Amino acid sequence: MDVLDLIREGKIKRYFRATQKLNAPNVVSHITQRAAGKEPLFLEDTDYLFMLSALKEVTKKYGLRIYAFCLMANHTHLLLSPAEANLYDAMRDLFSRYAMKFNRKYERKGHLFGGPYRQAVCMDDSYLLAASLYIHLNPVRAHLVQDPLQYRWSSCRLYYEDDAPKSFIDPDFILGLLSGDKLRGRKRYRELLKRGSEVPTAHVLEHEDAIERFQSRLVSMFPSIFKTVGKKKQIAKCLGIDLLATDELEKQIEAAAKELSRPESKRARKYLIQQLIARGYSRAEIAERLGVSRKTIYNILKSSP
Repeated sequence: MDVLDLIREGKIKRYFRATQKLNAPNVVSHITQRAAGKEPLFLEDTDYLFMLSALKEVTKKYGLRIYAFCLMANHTHLLLSPAEANLYDAMRDLFSRYAMKFNRKYERKGHLFGGPYRQAVCMDDSYLLAASLYIHLNPVRAHLVQDPLQYRWSSCRLYYEDDAPKSFIDPDFILGLLSGDKLRGRKRYRELLKRGSEVPTAHVLEHEDAIERFQSRLVSMFPSIFKTVGKKKQIAKCLGIDLLATDELEKQIEAAAKELSRPESKRARKYLIQQLIARGYSRAEIAERLGVSRKTIYNILKSSP
């Protein structure tokens, strides 16, 4: 089932926990994985290096596209997309490789990770940009460094420095959202990082909507940048879907709330619901925004085009 089918069926959502995951090609995901209990994932520099080596091998083996990463002492952040429907296999391979190596090295037994990885789906460019900034600011938020560039175990340097070395990490997609010129894109990203570090944020492992709240603050601070980013729809183009710009989406929500009975209005509402699903809204959230019941949302999605 491709992404279009998943949207039509109402099966796209922002967050996937436990064993249920979205395993569709080209979908960009923010993957988080944490250690069991209060144990560390990394004790020495060689541990971080092995994780990066394993990530590079898994990226090549499964055809992943890695946009950003940050390895913290007890958890990891990955921003990526698979070329095929193999994300689950790729992450299982990555984390099992690391756990086996870590357990052998430190002569420990039992689960290293605190359960299945978590997945947050990035279906719009603005959320993707905010997620990358959130990931790179993680060490600052944890008071490990004052400048994200000082932290060794993230992809921040690839975004920050004009002469950054070539890597299996691909910063160009996100930098391209900010400008068609790489140098200008890096300059704007540096500005967003600097100002973003001033924004108080919750931890995404404790609060699922932490990045959405962070994104909202960034949008209020940089309205013109995020308006431009929102109109590019690069993720939607990669997925082959039609995704409205955020401001246009809000206009259609207002219009849908006023026009509920006409047949053409019903078709418009189905399209609007699919747009909201593609952005990760749950059926309950969509029902609340449109002022209808969840059953109505279900019936509209099941109706003929």
